[in-house]
Amino acid sequence: MTTSTRIESRDSFKETIQTEAPVAVEFSAGWCPDCRRLDMFMDDVLNHFDNLPLHKVDTEQLPDITSEQEVMGIPSILVFQNGEKIGHLHSADAKTPDQVSEFFSKYY
Repeated sequence: MTTSTRIESRDSFKETIQTEAPVAVEFSAGWCPDCRRLDMFMDDVLNHFDNLPLHKVDTEQLPDITSEQEVMGIPSILVFQNGEKIGHLHSADAKTPDQVSEFFSKYY
């Protein structure tokens, strides 16, 4: 099973997204009910994607990165490769396991 790691700083974020293989970053916040709903099924989704690294950014802790990445609603899942954003699953489309799985299948 893939586990998620929390990104705590700008340096950590920059280092995390500088990978040859695509890496997913979930933008969320503790107060967000849709984020908690996503967390309830994310492990099941991740079980279908071997070696999918998932990282989390707390939008309250790192608002500058959230803004720079044009995250307008949470939860949002972004995919990066070689430091560039190559995918963005907006909050309105991250409501079900099928929506998240379909998004991940484009990159993994």
